[in-house]
Amino acid sequence: MGEVLSQNEIDSLLAALSNGELDAEDIKQQDEKQVRNYDFARPAKFSKEHLRTLEIIYEHYGRLVSTNLPMYLRKNVQVSVASSETVAFSEFSNALSNPVILGIVNFQPLKGSMMIELSPNLGYAIIDRMLGGRGDALDKYRDFSEIELVILEKIMVLCMQLMKDPWRNVIEINPLLERIETNPQFAQIIAPNDMIAIVTLNVRIGDVDGFMNICLPFFTIEDVIDKLNTKFWYSTMKDSDDEDYSLYVEDLIRRAEVPVKAYLGQSIITVSDFANLQIGDIIKLDTKADESLPVFVGNIKKFMAVPGKSGDGYAVRVTSVIREEE
Repeated sequence: MGEVLSQNEIDSLLAALSNGELDAEDIKQQDEKQVRNYDFARPAKFSKEHLRTLEIIYEHYGRLVSTNLPMYLRKNVQVSVASSETVAFSEFSNALSNPVILGIVNFQPLKGSMMIELSPNLGYAIIDRMLGGRGDALDKYRDFSEIELVILEKIMVLCMQLMKDPWRNVIEINPLLERIETNPQFAQIIAPNDMIAIVTLNVRIGDVDGFMNICLPFFTIEDVIDKLNTKFWYSTMKDSDDEDYSLYVEDLIRRAEVPVKAYLGQSIITVSDFANLQIGDIIKLDTKADESLPVFVGNIKKFMAVPGKSGDGYAVRVTSVIREEE
């Protein structure tokens, strides 16, 4: 709707026209609309609303990666959305370096596949960390070995599983990592002129920075493209109450490993006797054979148990639980 002028503004405008202070031709030129060229060979299939919704989805995804990946790398991981854009697949593939880490993902139940590109320096840092190093990147890129690709595949599968929850408001997906390619020529999953949406994530592992590019072809998400708007996305969000959050935290805690030790007893001997111990020597402990043994979880005395065997190995059977008030 155009701007409504008051009577005083109309009178002032007519007076300016009659006095020659304002030219009618200038007004016509100002009203002309700017024409923008449209390339029919590269149609804009993704709107700004679609890209914005994808950013929201992968902001959620980045938080999940930042929470779960440190459990495997034992390193601080920070993930944030850097940008989103739509380009032709040929532009994306031509910009890839060699070697590159490209995960080809079957985006079930949607048709077709999507890709995840991980910067090589992040890949080297992950491999170094998983093999016991400090998580440093290489100064000079080289091809990945078969063993290194197996390690990267384990991390990529984890990243795929974390993608289920962010997409749940749009569709229930079951992403499956089909393979990892290090040569861009072997990752031509769609036609060069097909349009794709790219969501770029900024990933920081310790002191190593890099990018993770999520490549989503229009052909793959065409069936749910109408649901990629913020109104639909927020309307289908499920309220996560404190109970759901506590169950999620409890599930993470249950997967944590803790040391469990059962003490048979103690004894005091001289250093000379200890140095001369031989096979068959007997050390007398301060406990009896039928006496219960304390079982420690970490450094906390938690159970009482009796010794025994399970198959060919030694074991203990818990007889009582020590409560905190005890």
